Amino acid sequence: MDLSEIAKKLGLWETKHIIRKAAELRRLCDVQFDSSVIGVGEVCKAIICLEIAATSFQVIFDRQAAIRLSGMSEKAYNRSFNSLQNTLGVKTKLDIRELGIQFGCIRLIPFVKKGLSLYKDRFIASLPASRRANADFTRPVFTAVAFYLCAKKHKLKVDKLKLIEVSGTSESEFNSVFASMKDLCFDVFGISKEKKDPREVKGNRELLDVLPEKRKIEDGNFSSDDGTEVSSHKKHKRMGNSAYEQWKSSVVSSNKKNKAKGHCKQTVQTSLDFLKGAPEKTELEALS
Repeated sequence: MDLSEIAKKLGLWETKHIIRKAAELRRLCDVQFDSSVIGVGEVCKAIICLEIAATSFQVIFDRQAAIRLSGMSEKAYNRSFNSLQNTLGVKTKLDIRELGIQFGCIRLIPFVKKGLSLYKDRFIASLPASRRANADFTRPVFTAVAFYLCAKKHKLKVDKLKLIEVSGTSESEFNSVFASMKDLCFDVFGISKEKKDPREVKGNRELLDVLPEKRKIEDGNFSSDDGTEVSSHKKHKRMGNSAYEQWKSSVVSSNKKNKAKGHCKQTVQTSLDFLKGAPEKTELEALS
């Protein structure tokens, strides 16, 4: 299918400069590599080249119409788009305002700009003087991560996978920048009460195994160290155990006393019966 026909179906028939740019990108693809190796057909390749060209000229591109025309699923199209874009070495400019509109979080825009600026300053300050000039923050992953952290800070739901696809990055790169940005700008992006990753808690368990006294405290056996603070729940548990032991000992001692009294009473009764029966027996023997 010709690029002009595809552009017409996507509403780009009047933008000849975009068609020329897309044709240039397609030729570059054909020269550098075989797109079929990464699962991108000729029609899909032409559509992706048109989208890259339209984005570079900041022209609105209907991605949903492009996905329908390509005959691929949205996930497959996004994956092919990212692969082709990375192979061509084309950098996507991710606008914070566009992200806010797309994800319905317009009020986050000033917070994202402030956090991103602060991260750049702190990151450059942490680098050696010889490397500061080479610091590059033009990649869209930085904007995407700052947007995601701000949404998380303000308790707004944002689809992480979709954000990764929009930014044209990989999940591993996203997570790496996420950890770096969160550590350097915890005062801006951090959340005071966050759920810990179970794998992280399990890893910390190994540290507790090194110190037996700390392990005892964690398992419910309380240490007598002055510096150790026992939680109120464990204090109540210990008091409850102590009260139970006192009650148990009192019940046992009471049972022992009752048994002793019962034994004495039985002995006395037996003696009385014997004394009563003894004269009668003697009298019968005398009569006989």
